[in-house]
Amino acid sequence: MNRFAGLRLLGPYLRPHRGRVVLALISLFVAAGTVLAFGACLRALIDRGFAQGQPAVLDYALASLMVVAAILAAASGSRFYLVSWLGERVVGDLRRDLFAHVVRLGPAWFEIKRSGDVMSRISSDAQLIEQVIGSSVSVALRNTLMCVGGIVMLVVTNPKLAALVLAVVPAVVVPIIIFGRKVRALSRESQARIADLVSEGTEALDGVRTVQAFAQEDRMARRFGEATELAFMAAVQRITRRAVMTTLVIFIVFAAVGFLLWIGGQDVIAGRITAGDLSAFVFYAVLVASSGGAISETIGDLQRASGAAERLSELKAEPPVIVETAQPRELPKPVRGAIAFDEVSFCYPTRPETRALNRFDLTVAPGETVAIVGPSGAGKTTVFNLLLRFYDPETGVVRVDGVDIRELKLQELRRNLAIVPQEPVLFTATVADNIRYGQPEASDAEVRAAAEAASALSFVEALPQGFATHLGARGVRLSGGQRQRIAIARALLCNPAILLLDEATSALDAESELAVQQALDRLMHQRTTLVIAHRLATVQKADRIVVVDGGRVVDVGTHIELARRGGLYARLAELQFNLSAAAS
Repeated sequence: MNRFAGLRLLGPYLRPHRGRVVLALISLFVAAGTVLAFGACLRALIDRGFAQGQPAVLDYALASLMVVAAILAAASGSRFYLVSWLGERVVGDLRRDLFAHVVRLGPAWFEIKRSGDVMSRISSDAQLIEQVIGSSVSVALRNTLMCVGGIVMLVVTNPKLAALVLAVVPAVVVPIIIFGRKVRALSRESQARIADLVSEGTEALDGVRTVQAFAQEDRMARRFGEATELAFMAAVQRITRRAVMTTLVIFIVFAAVGFLLWIGGQDVIAGRITAGDLSAFVFYAVLVASSGGAISETIGDLQRASGAAERLSELKAEPPVIVETAQPRELPKPVRGAIAFDEVSFCYPTRPETRALNRFDLTVAPGETVAIVGPSGAGKTTVFNLLLRFYDPETGVVRVDGVDIRELKLQELRRNLAIVPQEPVLFTATVADNIRYGQPEASDAEVRAAAEAASALSFVEALPQGFATHLGARGVRLSGGQRQRIAIARALLCNPAILLLDEATSALDAESELAVQQALDRLMHQRTTLVIAHRLATVQKADRIVVVDGGRVVDVGTHIELARRGGLYARLAELQFNLSAAAS
């Protein structure tokens, strides 16, 4: 059925566990069958035990009931374990695959998506799937079996009354169909509002220092409250529809049971059926009624889960912006680190009308240090983004050691690159784990050596647990200079052929800058280095300075050459570096 089409997502995840699915179905069938057997026991108990006054029959009926109860208990327990295990396993696999897919989509995709929305889908929406597999599907199948089996037993027990029961079926099915479609749409809307709520809260907590620094706690709490209220209203709409559907179905079903009891009672009085037949019929009718009510409940759950599965399917279907070639090449060994940008033009997806790079040309020799300077928005960071292959150029080619980077595996390319950004990202882990992030297999001795080379050993050893100290979210327990030196140690440990420094000292005080600069000097030694820098110390040490403006290279030379030559660099030097005296 189309309203459950989203649940097709689960097929590939259930297939590897077919054995457990079959066992769960067997347990379900056995449990449903034993419930149906209670009706036959009830009829024998009344007609042959009570009516005929035979104690032996009572004993037999009690023994039969105990056996049936034991089988029912064992089958129900087995079913619960199996479907719960399947639910947890499937959702675990689904979350793992979704995250592995999302984390490879690249920065371009995240420019238009909020990470809070993505994590809401992976967590909250997937949780709905777990509830369906671990509960709702099983309940729906069990009640469907009991409903169908109950109808069959009704026909066997009394065809006339059974015909009246079947006449009620359309009155039960129609509300489920009518209201079910709306419930599914409202379920998607409810999940979307929850995703907005999570995104709003995540953003506020990630920037909690800024929120508090500008005294905006009340405003952020109000915005989160508004998002909460929208989620609540969407949930109320969904709940209202389901409540109306459930009310109608249960009223129709149990009103029909009452009517059947009245007709059956007339037949017992007239002697057309026995009291045992009526009791068994009522038992089956109540079974059918309760099963029908439970089915209407679970159909709502299934439709809600189907909406969640559609959102997860959309996420899983997002194509990666950067696609690896089917037959990748390898870089020549050893990797020398030569870089070439050849007539490269590029626009960011969110700014297609503006060219970040326009026929950009740059060649960097192995082991050379090249500083890239220019005004804000000139295209400096874009050079790094294309070299790391976060994006592909629209025209032109980027090469490393003469190989088009689009012909390389991403892992092969990025294994030979390391970046030290202006604001390094540290993870909620220990100092050692953050340093070895790019080389997880590195030994403790190698981590220590990298920290020493990055001028970080002294402050790391002063931490409460040294290298085992947890740094908190985003390395909040460290100063800016300390975080920068941890990032340098991380890059050192990777031992890259090409080093990318993105204004690595621009936000530091003089003392921290000196320590970081000494670490950078060690890191840059005998490596091809591209530097985006505004600080004089880094620029002066570069073999060449490339001046970029409007996405093009407008000048190249050493610091002294460019300062004497005049033009954009000299103006930047005077305005940003205050180098007019040094240039003269």
